[in-house]
Amino acid sequence: MTNIPPTPASSAPALSADARRVVAWSTIGFTLMFAVWLMFAILGLPIRKELGLSDAQFALLTAIPVLTGSLLRLPAGIWADRYGGKKVFIVNTLLTAAFSLALAFVKTNGADGYNLLLVLALGVGLAGVSFAVGNAWIAQWVPAARQGLALGTFGAGNAGASITKLLAPALIGVVPLGLLIPGGWHFVPFVFSLALLVCAGLTAALTPADVATPGTRTLADWLRPLAQAQVWRFGLYYVVFFGAYVALSLFLPRYYVDHYGVPLAEAGLLTALFIFPASLLRPVGGHLSDRFGPRSVTVVAFAAMLLGLLFLTRELPLTAFMLLTTVVGLGMGVGKASTYTLVAQWHPGQMGTVGGLVGLLGGLGGFFLPLIFAALKPTLGAQAAFVVLLALTGLTTAVFIGSMMRLRALGRQPNFA
Repeated sequence: MTNIPPTPASSAPALSADARRVVAWSTIGFTLMFAVWLMFAILGLPIRKELGLSDAQFALLTAIPVLTGSLLRLPAGIWADRYGGKKVFIVNTLLTAAFSLALAFVKTNGADGYNLLLVLALGVGLAGVSFAVGNAWIAQWVPAARQGLALGTFGAGNAGASITKLLAPALIGVVPLGLLIPGGWHFVPFVFSLALLVCAGLTAALTPADVATPGTRTLADWLRPLAQAQVWRFGLYYVVFFGAYVALSLFLPRYYVDHYGVPLAEAGLLTALFIFPASLLRPVGGHLSDRFGPRSVTVVAFAAMLLGLLFLTRELPLTAFMLLTTVVGLGMGVGKASTYTLVAQWHPGQMGTVGGLVGLLGGLGGFFLPLIFAALKPTLGAQAAFVVLLALTGLTTAVFIGSMMRLRALGRQPNFA
């Protein structure tokens, strides 16, 4: 593929009012959906106590929503490209609200209580699909030269995970059990389902209608970019920047409770200190990618992660541990944005398909990594998660740099990797 430098953001046209509304409301919706997607990281702890779950059962329960939200990203992205991002985003929000409401009223005291929770967790996982849909929706309205910042702003909705970490521990104790409104941990999905319904209504009312697109492209046309090895490399990068972020968001609350003995509310707060930089720096990463190119930004992101993970593989005091996870989060936040800027630059008009696959692979990383952490803990010890992530990040960095060096050896001086 010939590398054509994108138009500099400084010379790109300003966003229209409709484009700004799309970015704003997709970001608000995605923030709420992400809070729902990872809520089992907190809900799973009282559920573990209530049902007497093993480490493996707990890891599966917290990770299973990530599976749905990952596997469906590709088809959802294609649907958003073909039928319009707004339509698919609203339908996605309403379906997630329905499963969240069902979770609020589920009875877990029977023999099949755990299995029923797994089924509903799969449904709640539809919240994760909103990432692919929102990316496609934004790409339909925002000029390519400004997509780095726009997509980074949207991706900052990952901070929704901190909503769960900060609010869920308090919400669990607000309403006692036995009232008409579900109490205990059930109150959290109840509140989220109502918030999703309100968000869907406001998004429908306040954002522009989808622009009709010609239906001349076949399914084969949409899927053709997936045959390129480059697209799968983008997916590998996103496993490190996003999949590992999801895995740590699920893993850290329990690690703080079990390893450092802190209360659940404090564990949620400490995890939020990792989530905030890993999410809120996405707009910064997008802006830097627009200005300096996503290739150099991605290299810096890998370096920050490797630095933090290297020290996290050993036993540390609580404060040092928290600070180093923040460093890792900084790298993840910037790298998530630079990866999707690469996708937008290489595959304009294919954000739903290519971005959907990249998001799918990253999300699958978020599903499998917690299970790998649990499986290797008896062998590698309490720091197993960080040993695994250090090895994965090192390998992926080598793939990224190797790809750049190969292009340079071919005389192609890429503008982006």
